[in-house]
Amino acid sequence: MSRLDDMLASLKAAFPANESIVKDIDLATITVAPADLPSVALTLRDDPSLAFTQLSDLCGVDYATYGQDEWNTSTAGAASFSRAVDSTSVGRLSFGSDFELPDIGRARFVVVSHLLSITHGVRLRVRCEAPDDSLPVVPSLTTVWANADWYEREAFDLFGILFEGHPDLRRILTDYGFVGHPFRKDFPLVGNVEMRYDPVKGRVVYEPVSIEPRVLVPRVIREDARYVSGEVEDEAAAAAAQAGQSAA
Repeated sequence: MSRLDDMLASLKAAFPANESIVKDIDLATITVAPADLPSVALTLRDDPSLAFTQLSDLCGVDYATYGQDEWNTSTAGAASFSRAVDSTSVGRLSFGSDFELPDIGRARFVVVSHLLSITHGVRLRVRCEAPDDSLPVVPSLTTVWANADWYEREAFDLFGILFEGHPDLRRILTDYGFVGHPFRKDFPLVGNVEMRYDPVKGRVVYEPVSIEPRVLVPRVIREDARYVSGEVEDEAAAAAAQAGQSAA
């Protein structure tokens, strides 16, 4: 068995009631309810068979329009690009636009943490879904991994996800007085306001954006068949063998 397979067995032994533990390409994945996240995180860090002592990353995800392409790429011809200029698409949102997000039948906001077990040489993805789309709240991981501090502030700033128990939850990337959360799918791609220096008023002024939003690059969600066929692993092995021959 590989190290990843051994870790999957250890995770299932540590959390026998959790049926979400699976292997996803080259790492393990587990989905945890918000109420269970603090205790699960402590077990992941302190259990010697797991030993996920390092938090590599934490981010937010907005699934509001997941699976929906701005361009209709399923047909050939000029009609394939009709949605790129469709005013009802998210990519055409502008200041003051009113857009109703579709009902996706699942939690809109998810917090994803990536952990590394240096002892066992295995990575783990931990997903935690915020139960309330209008006010997404999940527990903070700062008491388990201190470096979650700035990661959670970033997720709050960009997605509006609240982290209960965070010691200093405030914006970290956007300007003072910024309104909205720019990584949400219902936030205009061109922003809400633009700024310029007004020589008459002698100060910087904020105004509604004057840029017309257009989708110039299609957002297409693909399943890479190379991972299913093992082609990526074969390419990596061939590259390693070639590198060894060159060094010799």
